[in-house]
Amino acid sequence: MHTSELRLEIPWIQQGFIRLIPISVFVFVFGAAFGLAASQEGLSESASVWMSTLVFAGASQFGALDLWGSSVPVVPLAITVFAINARHLLIGATLYPHIRELNPITRYSIMLVASDANWAMSMRAFTQNKMQEGLGLLLGGGIALWAFWALGTWAGFYLGNTISNPSTFGFDMVMGCFLLTMVLEGNKDTKTSIIWLVAGVSSIAAYLYLPENSHVIVGALSGGVMGIVIGDKKYDD
Repeated sequence: MHTSELRLEIPWIQQGFIRLIPISVFVFVFGAAFGLAASQEGLSESASVWMSTLVFAGASQFGALDLWGSSVPVVPLAITVFAINARHLLIGATLYPHIRELNPITRYSIMLVASDANWAMSMRAFTQNKMQEGLGLLLGGGIALWAFWALGTWAGFYLGNTISNPSTFGFDMVMGCFLLTMVLEGNKDTKTSIIWLVAGVSSIAAYLYLPENSHVIVGALSGGVMGIVIGDKKYDD
């Protein structure tokens, strides 16, 4: 089905919102941890909540806090945030074929709330030719993740001490396990397996031997390049 034939209808957005609520609960927990960390760095409640509301970039917001102080180093801060969020360049590239013919307001509204979880679920729907479902997951699911992150940040100022270290409860593994599940439920042909293997190995190597956060870029680029290299080759499954 061609995206120009689709209408982003309210029921699909609502369904996407509901389906992302379970993972959004864990996003809320990390939002609360961010709220607590921000308060400890001297940010006001309003500044922290506005940061989460307008920026909506969890890992890079924590990275920004590491550089926060009376004099904020703008260039290192920009480089750090770009490195952590560089994966969004690839997220946008993979989504573009599916959303390019939507009107600009709808398209950019979707991209404002695109993140790892709703991207993974929507791409699975797109590969199954469920275009309306995929668009609903992108926008509705993205709104759920965004809202829970912002609310979690606000709650962190009042409840954050109880979850100051989410990794103690294993919450830091939730998103990784979720994305791994999306991978394992996707295509299992030889070509896809090779791409994921190259991306995984290169990412681990970069994590061990290259600067912090570079593994995200290296893994994504390695997998993308391998996908291009073997894209036209045939494999027996």
